[in-house]
Amino acid sequence: MKADVKCISCILSSNKAIQALQDEELKSAYMHEILGVLYEYGQEQSVPFLVSKIHKIKKKYLVESKDYAALKHKFNRIMLDKEKEIEAAVRGTEDVIYSCISYVCAGNYIDFGAMENVEEEVLQTILDRAKDEKVSREIYRSFREDLDRARTLVYLTDNCGEIVLDKLFIKLLKERYENLQITVIVRGKDVINDATMEDAEEVGLTDLVTCIGNGSDAPGTVLEEISEEARRHILQADVIISKGQGNFESLAGCGLHPYFLFLCKCDLFTERFGLERFSSVFMKE
Repeated sequence: MKADVKCISCILSSNKAIQALQDEELKSAYMHEILGVLYEYGQEQSVPFLVSKIHKIKKKYLVESKDYAALKHKFNRIMLDKEKEIEAAVRGTEDVIYSCISYVCAGNYIDFGAMENVEEEVLQTILDRAKDEKVSREIYRSFREDLDRARTLVYLTDNCGEIVLDKLFIKLLKERYENLQITVIVRGKDVINDATMEDAEEVGLTDLVTCIGNGSDAPGTVLEEISEEARRHILQADVIISKGQGNFESLAGCGLHPYFLFLCKCDLFTERFGLERFSSVFMKE
């Protein structure tokens, strides 16, 4: 999915940290490098691709103002503390896999790339209403039919914290489809608060299923940027679950037809899908 003009505007707005630099020449060099990336790639590439390029530039000039390692640990612990309660709520429903999808989408609120602030109270509100939120039954039927035929599934994760709900979803899928071979792919390098192998280990996901890093620091799954191993798993999978807005932005229109799960967090997506902010999206192209 090519970056929308609104996305370009957001990228520029998110680089206000340049104001902390006192040296005007450094400021100018920094902005010109970013504008160079947007000029060269902005009309062709996805937002995750652009952010990856700009992230490398940012590290040359600025010290990161947020301690993402601490934030990631914090939200992993928050969601681990909620895990048993959410699992009990899901298991108390008629169709646990269907019910779990809304919780999986709700966790996608924990996104420091799309959200200026991630607030625990808002997170809890979104989780509380997940039990009443319904996703497309038509897409869900297609999903279950594909799983009935599948031998391999690749699950692309997005952010810290929400990876706990990914773990619950995968746990339920393993119970229902005992012969399904599931591989989870996380980010290969640190970027914002996206989940890496360290997060997968912290929340116990690596104890449940095979996990690999994708070799990339893009906040999405940019096929031409990820490792050969990760790309092979994705291309050969019978079913792909693509979690999060960044994975949607990088994989929409790629021809692989993943099942996308995420939360609408910005105007571009609420307008595109005709949904209110913080609504769940479960779709397949």
